[in-house]
Amino acid sequence: MSSYMQQVGVKLFKQHLDNYAPPDPLYEYYTDAKGKQRRKKRDVPPGISPRDAKILKTVQRRARRLDKSFNICGLRFGWTFIIGIIPGAGDVACAALNYILVVRKAEQADLPPWLIGKMVFNNAVSAIGGVVPVLGDIVIAVYKANSRNAMLLEEFLRIRGEEYLKLQAEGDEVRSGRTAASTSGVSQKDMEQVKPGAGMESGRSFSSFLSQRGKKQTAGPPADGDQGRFVENMSA
Repeated sequence: MSSYMQQVGVKLFKQHLDNYAPPDPLYEYYTDAKGKQRRKKRDVPPGISPRDAKILKTVQRRARRLDKSFNICGLRFGWTFIIGIIPGAGDVACAALNYILVVRKAEQADLPPWLIGKMVFNNAVSAIGGVVPVLGDIVIAVYKANSRNAMLLEEFLRIRGEEYLKLQAEGDEVRSGRTAASTSGVSQKDMEQVKPGAGMESGRSFSSFLSQRGKKQTAGPPADGDQGRFVENMSA
């Protein structure tokens, strides 16, 4: 009976932790027609450059190794938890790995400073929590800073891809003469932060779209506020 109660306790504990943990950075789960849970790799957001797609896949893969490599009794943890067990040096090593392997790689996707700041903040929460003996290691295992940062990158690139596809469709319609240039009200500040088409060959990046817009239309009224309307308030 005690063994059964222990299994129930572990299951309930896992469910409780899952409420606070971010999703798997590399896989998404679904239920098939037979009611069995399956997993598949997360789709690359459409409209992003091959460079950004490669960076995203690398970050997702590294985040999973650092946060969710192992599974014991249904509880997932990664190398950061194991390394963090080492007093002092383990916490420093985890903070360094989180930044070098995930944040620094994500920076190669031309991210705005405020988004990099969110990623560094997530790492800081994990590092500060790791200072507390034993409990700190549990905080690291639950908080999963690298998985959170991978999700931030994926969401940002999803928005970048959406805006690129919109601009591409708008440009095709203008060139074909089917419609006049749009005045969608997207501010230049938004465009400069999201950078649609970043990483693509010359002539398809956000800067070329901005120059074409400036020649063909008078810009519509900018979005309200100084930050723009896309992802500055995206939760970490």
